Amino acid sequence: MVNYTLTRSVRKTIALHVRDGSIEVRAPLKAPMHVIDRFVSSKEKWIEDKLLYFSDRAKHRESARFEYGDSIPFRGRMFPIENRFADFTGFENGKFYIPPGLNSVEIKAACIKIYRSLAKQLIIERVSYYSSIMGVTPSTVRVNSAKTRWGSCSSKKSLNFSWRIVLADDDLIDYVVVHELAHLTEMNHSERFWAIVGQILPNYKVLKARLKELHFCLGDEAWD
Repeated sequence: MVNYTLTRSVRKTIALHVRDGSIEVRAPLKAPMHVIDRFVSSKEKWIEDKLLYFSDRAKHRESARFEYGDSIPFRGRMFPIENRFADFTGFENGKFYIPPGLNSVEIKAACIKIYRSLAKQLIIERVSYYSSIMGVTPSTVRVNSAKTRWGSCSSKKSLNFSWRIVLADDDLIDYVVVHELAHLTEMNHSERFWAIVGQILPNYKVLKARLKELHFCLGDEAWD
């Protein structure tokens, strides 16, 4: 029998959630235990596959290292990490330059610092471009370190973007920007919202699927 954590709430159906080796079953308040156990048993193969996936992902992340000479993504392309001067950290001529003598953890931190700077420049540029096309203006535009969301829009019309978005292709970056700008008009994901996105990016469904795939890939590479 599969071991799991049971959470009861006001809901109509039983659902399974597997994450990083833990299994949670969410069930209606009055669902009988034998019904819940039978449901879990019917999903045993699916659970095994999910547990194996997260186990393999964790092993891959543990082995991921960042060294001089490695190549890392920026706007959908790969660029090398090189040491330069002790007081210089930045991106120039297609290379990530960081100080010499850093260990793997320090190299990753230095690269993230560069990414944040690049993200701020690029996001502001793309927001300005699409704002004029869509006829909307955010109150502020910020770059943060969000891990689970590429972007967000507050009720005060403030847009926030994760620096991680600059790892993606340019068309995916534009999709995230357009998505958040559309929220300035529709603070939901209604048909009207997607109609706004579709007017600017008719292939938004393809872009949305690619962005979801990228999220999992970056998690495997320890960027999340």
